[in-house]
Amino acid sequence: MFKGHPKGLIVAFFANMGERFGFYTMMAILALFLQAKFGLTEEKAGDIYSWFYFGIYALALIGGILADATKKYKTIILIGQIVMFAGYILMAVPGLSLAITMFALFTIALGNGLFKGNLQAVVGQMYDDPKYSKLRDSAYMLFYMGINVGAFFAPFAATGIRNWWLNTNGFEHDSSLPALCHQFIDGTLKDPGHLQTLANKVSHHGPVTDLAAFAHTYLDVFARGYNYAFAIAAGAMVISLLVYLFFSKILPNKQKAANEKTITLSEKPWAIPMALVGAAVTVLLVSLVKDVKTGCAFGLFVGFVMWIIGISNKEEKPRVSALVMVFVVVIFFWMSFHQNGLTLTFFARDYTMQTVDPVTNMFFNLANILTVVAFIAGIVLMAGKKRERNTRLIGVGLFLIGGVAGTYLFLQGKAQNPIGPEVFQAFNPMYIVSLTIPVMAFFAWLAKKGIEPSTPRKIGYGMIIASLAFLLMLVASLNLVSPHELKDAVTGKFSAIPDSSRVLPHYLMSTYLILTIAELFLSPMGLSFVSKVAPSRFQGLMQAGWLLATAAGNKLLFVGSTFWGKIDLWQLWLIFIVVCLLSAMFIFSIMKKLERITT
Repeated sequence: MFKGHPKGLIVAFFANMGERFGFYTMMAILALFLQAKFGLTEEKAGDIYSWFYFGIYALALIGGILADATKKYKTIILIGQIVMFAGYILMAVPGLSLAITMFALFTIALGNGLFKGNLQAVVGQMYDDPKYSKLRDSAYMLFYMGINVGAFFAPFAATGIRNWWLNTNGFEHDSSLPALCHQFIDGTLKDPGHLQTLANKVSHHGPVTDLAAFAHTYLDVFARGYNYAFAIAAGAMVISLLVYLFFSKILPNKQKAANEKTITLSEKPWAIPMALVGAAVTVLLVSLVKDVKTGCAFGLFVGFVMWIIGISNKEEKPRVSALVMVFVVVIFFWMSFHQNGLTLTFFARDYTMQTVDPVTNMFFNLANILTVVAFIAGIVLMAGKKRERNTRLIGVGLFLIGGVAGTYLFLQGKAQNPIGPEVFQAFNPMYIVSLTIPVMAFFAWLAKKGIEPSTPRKIGYGMIIASLAFLLMLVASLNLVSPHELKDAVTGKFSAIPDSSRVLPHYLMSTYLILTIAELFLSPMGLSFVSKVAPSRFQGLMQAGWLLATAAGNKLLFVGSTFWGKIDLWQLWLIFIVVCLLSAMFIFSIMKKLERITT
């Protein structure tokens, strides 16, 4: 898999995999934790979620500036890992107030800002060597695969820890109970009988006689289980840190070229006031439409764009301008894609069946999934005329182990098996890991035929494919009761979604599959594009620019949570269909310019 690539790619692969395991453990449960712990509405939880996601990527600007100015990319990466670890430890402490929780999230975001963009830049630096330059696209796909190996295990870790803690304290998991418990405590629950029924169902100690005590206890245990899941994220950061400490010497040290200028605030000083004016105008305009906080978020992006264009010289400016146009498209992709942790998770919780048959359950249990993966991997390794004997033997072993173990686990499955909404977060990374090699092979086959699409064209195709995912969600939602139809006009609370409005999990499973294909066409290709096109002295900054565009898209996540309880579900998904298609139209309209820059 890594054949022909520099050894440093393996170090970046595993360092990033450990960090991403921790990150996605948290992202799988953050919105659900905020609601269970603090009783927040979907809109308020979504607002915090989108601000955190914004910070995760926006603070990469600080990391990029520090790294490009000092050329100490590897040192900044190490500091970022340590800061992130501190944030995860804080999140693991039970009973913290919302204010302290927000501080912990900021700490994680700051550490990520120092780490993520600069590690991506270091990967690109390895492929500045002409010996490896043709492998740049495939390198970023492998690097991206490392991200998703960690992300695949994350939801299972979060769910497993939470369910273990619930069981230890005599309860079963029910994702609808935290909201009902909060409504009972604040006196807005209209049907306590429904809560009583569910309470009796999840209690290991027989019928519940004191609903008030049950509500407080269940919420505390539920939220504490998530705290312990955050501790798992901290442990993953330790692994990432150790891998990086022991093997970072293999990674390249960026040296300043003899004739290369460094970035200074005195360089073209007029660029700073120009950027500030652009940022201020953006803040004002966006604030009139939304609010000041959102205005500041987009003001930061516009200010960065105007500043980086301003300090670019004549040779750098076309490249920087091309990257900026791609960043605009990226904003709307991530606005849509990262609904997976927000409205798509709400859909998994409220509109998807809570139990599945034994066949479907093979994809919702970690042990089951691993047997399926082993079985399929065995078939792949056995197939092909050019396989070596040892490779075939490994394939036979995996095929037999996966087949026998999978059959045993399948037979142990019940007629109906409970699933948690967090587990759906595992499908995207599972698909990434499964599809990365086939997609790479597909692009390699196209390259041999001389018809491989350019990197910008792949990005455009990715936007079209993403729109198809939300089209599927639109179809799935056509006959469902929408949240706004269940909202009480007096209390503003939502009634429980009727079971008649729960659909098969295959809709979400398929949606994540389509979104994953879109992601493989866009995200690793975008990282490769930035690495290839960015001027030498802006490598860290332009990776930060990619992440800042991602941050702006994450700030727009509120679109999903805001409209969740205000319009029909099919109309909600239509918003993202339109956004993706308009973005695709834009990038194809500037395709010739983008392709000219990359040749």
